Amino acid sequence: MLVDSHCHLDRLDLSQHQGSLDAALDAARQRGVGHFLCIGVSAQNAATVKALAERYADVDCSVGIHPLDLSPGEAPALGWLMSELDHPRVIAIGETGLDYHYEPEAADLQQASFRLHLEAAKQTAKPVIVHTRAAREDTLRLLREASLPQAGVLHCFTEDWPMAKAALDLGFYISLSGIVTFRNADALREVARQVPADRLLVETDSPYLAPIPYRGKPNLPQYVREVAEFLAELRGEPYEQLAEQTTQNFKRLFPLAHC
Repeated sequence: MLVDSHCHLDRLDLSQHQGSLDAALDAARQRGVGHFLCIGVSAQNAATVKALAERYADVDCSVGIHPLDLSPGEAPALGWLMSELDHPRVIAIGETGLDYHYEPEAADLQQASFRLHLEAAKQTAKPVIVHTRAAREDTLRLLREASLPQAGVLHCFTEDWPMAKAALDLGFYISLSGIVTFRNADALREVARQVPADRLLVETDSPYLAPIPYRGKPNLPQYVREVAEFLAELRGEPYEQLAEQTTQNFKRLFPLAHC
């Protein structure tokens, strides 16, 4: 069994499946994907991801506000976040984090929001899903300051080994997406070879970042199989072993998951 540890089921391009999310999930299940974590990115989609998790037995969700979805000049309220997290299908916090690549001018606001999510993680012991881009030092600094009881995951990891090692030392997991299959991702493949087997997750981040041979097309949860198969070959491991290991890692990191 595989787990797609990070997908946006409310944003999928379903044209390949005649507009049917049921069909898209069935296609993934037929390829061995047994569970899906649907990610919250805004106050607006929190109700949507919770409804999807209630609808499908093999879907759980997270709630949070992506650093690029923050309201201008205003961090989310801790009370709102804690209320949204109080739901049996919400197993994680985020995605949250820092993105200075697109909005360096919003660094202060992003940090305030990230701190709030980390405080919620402290209070609930739910793991945090971290997005980080062009913000290495601040991301690691805030994670060190938070000293979380249940850590979390750096999702769709694209940084170098020193950052991965620093996150691993803080108890975090590393999740790899279809980017690892891209031709220009040699440095990321070096990271992928070094991540300890018990700290590795796989994801699609669908509908974004489809792996080769689907690059440039809408990504779907069923393509997590390509990510896992590529990683197994890269790491010199049997596919079945990597699939089982990453599934067990997911269950360990997200103990509230319904899988």
